[in-house]
Amino acid sequence: MLELDGAAGGGQLLRSALTLAMCTGQAFHIRRIRSGRSKPGLMRQHLTAVDAAAAICSADVDGAAPGATALRFTPGTIRGGDYAFAIGTAGSTTLVLQTVLPALLCANTPSTIDLQGGTHNPLAPPAEFLRDAYLPLLQRMGADVELELQRPGFYPAGGGALRASIHPCPLQPLTLRERGALSGLQALAWTSGIAPSVGERELAIVQRRLGLDAADLQRRTVQPPSGPGNALLLFARHEAVCEVFCGFGARGVSAEAVAERTCEAVRDYLCGSAAVGACLADQLLLPLALAGGGTFTTARITDHLQSNARLIEKFLPVEIDWHESDGCWQVDVRR
Repeated sequence: MLELDGAAGGGQLLRSALTLAMCTGQAFHIRRIRSGRSKPGLMRQHLTAVDAAAAICSADVDGAAPGATALRFTPGTIRGGDYAFAIGTAGSTTLVLQTVLPALLCANTPSTIDLQGGTHNPLAPPAEFLRDAYLPLLQRMGADVELELQRPGFYPAGGGALRASIHPCPLQPLTLRERGALSGLQALAWTSGIAPSVGERELAIVQRRLGLDAADLQRRTVQPPSGPGNALLLFARHEAVCEVFCGFGARGVSAEAVAERTCEAVRDYLCGSAAVGACLADQLLLPLALAGGGTFTTARITDHLQSNARLIEKFLPVEIDWHESDGCWQVDVRR
């Protein structure tokens, strides 16, 4: 049984360990889960990820309780099928999906998974990030996955719904050193239970700062609202990759401030040469390792990426390293 220290990162280390345990059949014991967070231990979205992983591979689990800081997970055989999990809060459905998706690609039959909870959470990738940025790269690696955002759910009310359809297939290595030419920029403003003018003000800033045409601006309102919420999503589409940037409305923060910060993130990315941003870079490591190799470039090496890389190396016979190259960082995954 692998012994893991969860103090090196947040919930991501637990989710990665669950994924890798399912895919490799290796049991693990993790301690000090999220010990550096203001509320250490397992929260509801982490427990949902554990429950989902356990259901999909008939695992034996010890220690899965609210606030627990240690967990043992012994996986069984992965089984495809139809699954449904409700987080019950605004906890991230996308993070739960990312936990079980690689395992379901290894199943013996196709699967569907329905998730209820938060789809647009400031501490997790929004549904559009998975749909437009993450999954297209997995599809280039051979994955057959479709994702449907059935209903947005915002923090703190939740109430969102996602459905994924997954057909088993092996992943192939991916090389992504360059993003290619820019093919388009688009913006989408979601509002739920607040004045639609908030989204209009955000899009006005985006249009002025990034020079978008009116046809590239969308405003959508959740009806009926599941609680107050606002998210601004900016899509930077290139030949080889789409990056998605998200800003969230919050009490005391103006729509203009949300839009300005999100536009600045897009401009920083466009001014650089890296293929992927920090969030997508971190999330590519695990599928590349399961595929047996790959390469990509990113603007910086985050603590999340480093801790995730060291965890992956405990489960799989791969080496993950990085070096500076032409003004950015190249990350290599090798057997």
